[in-house]
Amino acid sequence: MATTPEHVDVLIVGAGLSGIDAAYHVQRAFPWRTYAILEMREASGGTWDLFRYPGIRSDSDMFTLGYRFRPWLGDKAIADGDSILAYVRDTAAENGIDKHIRYRHKVVRAEWSSADNRWTVTAEHDGEQTVMTANFLFSCSGYYRYDEGYTPDFAGTQRFPGPIIHPQHWPEHVEVEGKRVVIIGSGATAVTLGPALAEQGAHVTMLQRSPSYIISMPARDGFANGARKFLPARTAYGLARAKNVALSTIMYQLSQRYPKRMRAWIRGWQERWLPKGYDIDTHFNPTYKPWDQRLCLSPNGDLFRAIRQDKLDLVTDRIDTFTETGLHLASGRDLDADLIITATGLNLVPFGGVELVVDGRKVNLPDAMAYKAMMLSDIPNFAFIIGYTNASWTLKADLVCEYVIRLLRHMDAGGYARVTPVRDESVGTTPFLDFQPGYVLRALPLLPKQGDRAPWRLHQNYLRDVPALRFGRITDPALRFESA
Repeated sequence: MATTPEHVDVLIVGAGLSGIDAAYHVQRAFPWRTYAILEMREASGGTWDLFRYPGIRSDSDMFTLGYRFRPWLGDKAIADGDSILAYVRDTAAENGIDKHIRYRHKVVRAEWSSADNRWTVTAEHDGEQTVMTANFLFSCSGYYRYDEGYTPDFAGTQRFPGPIIHPQHWPEHVEVEGKRVVIIGSGATAVTLGPALAEQGAHVTMLQRSPSYIISMPARDGFANGARKFLPARTAYGLARAKNVALSTIMYQLSQRYPKRMRAWIRGWQERWLPKGYDIDTHFNPTYKPWDQRLCLSPNGDLFRAIRQDKLDLVTDRIDTFTETGLHLASGRDLDADLIITATGLNLVPFGGVELVVDGRKVNLPDAMAYKAMMLSDIPNFAFIIGYTNASWTLKADLVCEYVIRLLRHMDAGGYARVTPVRDESVGTTPFLDFQPGYVLRALPLLPKQGDRAPWRLHQNYLRDVPALRFGRITDPALRFESA
C-alpha cells in the first residue's frame, strides 16, 4: 500500500550559507509553518564544509559575508574556512534549524501540479528514492557541482608520476614541506593556496595562462574592531557592514566607469609591494578590465610577501604537456614538480541539476527568464538564491530571503495559492550573468536568461537592490497571483 508523502509548507534545498539563511527567515516569520531542508551531503555548511585545501578562507569581508541577523564576532574580517563553517553551523544550532535538515538527500526532480498547487519532490537517499510535497520550493543549492571541479584535458597527465590534485577534493595529510609544488591557475583558489603552501615549507610555482587582478586587504578590520570596544556588538557589526558595502560598491563603480584609472591604481599599489624591477607587465597585467572578473584578495599581501621572500614564483605561460618530471610549457621551458595542483575552476550547474517539471512539461532552463534574479518565468511558487558576483554572496541571499517572506505574507493576506512570474514577450533577452570567468562562460548555455529591463534585469548592485527587494511593492504586472 502506497504511503502518503510527507508534506511541508516550504521545502528548502541545500544546507549551506543560503539554506540556513532561508530557514531562519521562514521560521522567524512563520513559526506555525512547517519546513524542511534537504541536503545531499552528510554535513551542513555547503562550500565551507566541502573545500578543505590549505589556507581556505573568505574572498570578501565577513561583515558582509555574515548574516544580517547574526553579527560576525571573529577578530578577522578575512576569515579562515573553519571559522566560517563554525559560524554557519552555530547559527543553525542556536536557532534550532539543524533539527530540520535531512542529510544525504539529493534532490533529482521537482514536479509542480497546478491542480494540487504543490510541488512533488523526489530525492535520492541512501540508494533509494524518497518523495516529499511542498507548497513552496526554495532552491539554495549554490551554482556549482559538488562532485567534481573543472579540469581541462591536459596532454600527458599519465606520464607524471606524482599526485595531481584538484583543490575541490583535497585529500587529508598532504605533505608539502621541501617539495616543488606547481599550482595551475590564477583565480581565488590559486591565490589562496600559493601563500599557504609556501608557509608550509613548499617551494611554490603558480603557473597562469593569463594574469588576474590581485589586491591586498587587511585581514583585520580596524574600524570594526575599534567600534566593538565602545558599541554593542550588533551596532558595531551593522556599522562595519554598511562601511564595507559602501567601499566595495564605490570600488566596483569606479572600476566600471574609469577602468584605466583603476588599473593604474592597482598597478601602483603592486609596484610598492613587489621587488624592484619585477615584471608586472607579464605577470600582473590582465587583458580584461577590473571587475570584468572578480578581484582576487591577498590578505595582508601574503602572496606578494611570498614572492619577495623567494618562496613563490609566478610563471605566465601555457602548458604543452605533462612530463615525467613536471610540465613542459609552450615557450619551451620545463617546470619540475613533485606535486601538481589543478586550481582550474568550477563546473557550474543550476539548481543542483534538479529536473524541474511544471504540469507535466519539463522546464528547459535556457528558455526561462529570471524575475528579479530569484524566480523563473512560468514556474509557480519557486525561488532561488544566487549571490552577487561583485560583492559578498550573503548580501544577495539576505535580500532574496526577505523578499520571499514578504511574498508569502502577501499570498496569505490575499488568500492566494500560487504566484507565477509571467514573461512579457516584448522584453529582450541577455545572458543571465554579465561576467567573464571561464566557469561562467562555459555554463551560460545552461542558464536561464535575464531581460533587458526591470523586473527581469539582474542588477549586481546591493544598494540598488535594497529598495527594490526589501521595500518595493510585491504586486507587479509581471506576477500572476491565483487562488486555489
